[in-house]
Amino acid sequence: MTSAWRLTIAGFVATAVAFGPARMGFGLFLPVFRTEFALSTSMAGLIASGGFLAFLVALLATAWLGPRYGPRLPVMAGAVLATTGFAAVAAAAGPGLLAAGIALAGASAGLCWAPFNDAAERVLPGQARAGALSVISTGTTAGVLAAAGLAIAVTEGLIGWRAAWIGFALGGLALALAVRVGVPSWGRGARRHGALGAVQVDDVAAPPPSLVQRAAAPLYASAFCFGMTNAVFLSFAADRVVAAGGLPGLPDAAASTVIFFGYGLCGVLGLATGRIEARYGLAPLSCGIFAAGALSLVLIALAPTSWSGVLAASGLHGVAIMMVSALFSFWSLRLFPGRGTLGFTATLLAMAAGSVLGPALAGVLAASLGAAAMFVAFSVPPLAASLWFATRLRHARPRLPSAVRSARGQKR
Repeated sequence: MTSAWRLTIAGFVATAVAFGPARMGFGLFLPVFRTEFALSTSMAGLIASGGFLAFLVALLATAWLGPRYGPRLPVMAGAVLATTGFAAVAAAAGPGLLAAGIALAGASAGLCWAPFNDAAERVLPGQARAGALSVISTGTTAGVLAAAGLAIAVTEGLIGWRAAWIGFALGGLALALAVRVGVPSWGRGARRHGALGAVQVDDVAAPPPSLVQRAAAPLYASAFCFGMTNAVFLSFAADRVVAAGGLPGLPDAAASTVIFFGYGLCGVLGLATGRIEARYGLAPLSCGIFAAGALSLVLIALAPTSWSGVLAASGLHGVAIMMVSALFSFWSLRLFPGRGTLGFTATLLAMAAGSVLGPALAGVLAASLGAAAMFVAFSVPPLAASLWFATRLRHARPRLPSAVRSARGQKR
């Protein structure tokens, strides 16, 4: 197996574990945790916030570790934290250890994704990066589907919830093995022995691109917008369905499982992101992604008791988040050649900031206007982004700095 395939598989496993059960497991199993640990709504909110906070701190740690020690160290640290967090949840006898486990698992998501941008830049040829990064980001779908499947098994009484989290811990160990085999390691000052066509920034007489360049504003704004609306969908969609009367023939406790299952199943289409962008360009792809995100919120607002409406909403949102994740990954890599981890980490920080603001603002709007109006209101930002991409963004691909383009031309 080539190093490119080993890297892609390791990245797929990393996002499956870190953005599947580590990122979304608490929400999926919250009905069980409420009963097991007598959690109040405020306590559940604090535990969930702890996971988001750990994610933010881990992103900052990745920005420091990646450029100094290479991608393997932060991703391996993420695998260890995920395994430890899952095991802590499985062993929890009270809300304290539960909260600690959720925070440790949540931190893994901040460590396990961004480093693959640097690794892809060094290992993969330029034409293969978008496809590989699409596969890596879509690993989330496998993790979400696995977590949702275990949640269904718990709901049906086939296994205990602790056994499910032990299974997640075994997945964390599998991730550690995949990282050891597939993720390269290098330290500060190491030359970038990438494949033919990779950006060899060490050989280019140009300063590293600034993370605050004007051309990055659309990327950061898009990340903030989608982070906000995605967090609102994941936080409140199941509650909207249950409060409206639930899905016919389905227990209320299973509503979130259905949403996450549709979310993960349709998200497999994210594998095609690189090919779609290569054929149609960044602007049309972004326009479609944000339109799908807006429509998913409208459907949850207007058809919360319809099986077709809820499945369509979760499917559209799953496709949107998987595709936008891949899009942000290779868009940031093009804007910040030679600074793959830092550029993508900055993008994820913008996305995380939106995920912190979104649910807080949504709670206020839902209390004053009602849940339906809140979801419609939150469909406006992604709709506006879709229209902006349709009418304002002229270039299908961000242009590389002239020094990098000229260096590539000389090598050819």
